Amino acid sequence: MVATVNGTDITLGHMILLKQTLPDQYRQLPDEVLFDGILQQIIQQALLAGSDAAEMTPRVRMAMENSERELMAGQAAYEIAQQAVTDEAVQAAYDAKYDGADLGKEYNASHILVKTEDEAKAIIEELENGAEFAEVAREKSTGPSASDGGKLPWFGEGDMVAPFEQAVMEMEPGTISDPVQTQFGWHVIQLNETRVKEAPALDEVRGQLQSEIQSEAVKARLDELQQSAEIERNEDEAIAPSLLSRTDLLEE
Repeated sequence: MVATVNGTDITLGHMILLKQTLPDQYRQLPDEVLFDGILQQIIQQALLAGSDAAEMTPRVRMAMENSERELMAGQAAYEIAQQAVTDEAVQAAYDAKYDGADLGKEYNASHILVKTEDEAKAIIEELENGAEFAEVAREKSTGPSASDGGKLPWFGEGDMVAPFEQAVMEMEPGTISDPVQTQFGWHVIQLNETRVKEAPALDEVRGQLQSEIQSEAVKARLDELQQSAEIERNEDEAIAPSLLSRTDLLEE
């Protein structure tokens, strides 16, 4: 207990929870700076809550019911999610997702980026006449990879803009594309090589797998609860969606 207001205890737990609701810029302040302010805020709330002006209106009662329901549901979801994540569950999810899966190809390509189609066609002709791709890229490409001879990092499906990706996927290693237009300009592409995409290490995707396991566990539990629950929905046509905006109904 850190204080009492007219016999009502204010505890450290109340203060800890209130701190968690503060905006980020305040929550990041040192605890020494926040302590007195948080305590004073709770004291003021307790004074107002206990004053003659405080009234348990329908709006307040329903807000409290909503808050309690939300907090209890959140706690239940948290417990279900935490219990679902075990080393065995993560390994099983990893095996199911990646063991023997076809993860597609990855591509290693170089490109020369220019402003017009005519420039791209002229570069293709230059390459067909024996010019070295990397040298032409360093000399004429306007893209950020020009200094590296136009070479791009390995990439997979979905990593590049659609026209560029489509052109690369239709090419054979060692070939040069026709001019390809994207929002960045006109590309001349050389596909250097391809490889089968390898599965990531377990630790690289552990967080993602844990999130998926937790979501599936909560959903499964909700399905179980819904199947065994008695749920009756009022189908009265008088309860129209437009009533959601009628805040005046909270006072009735």
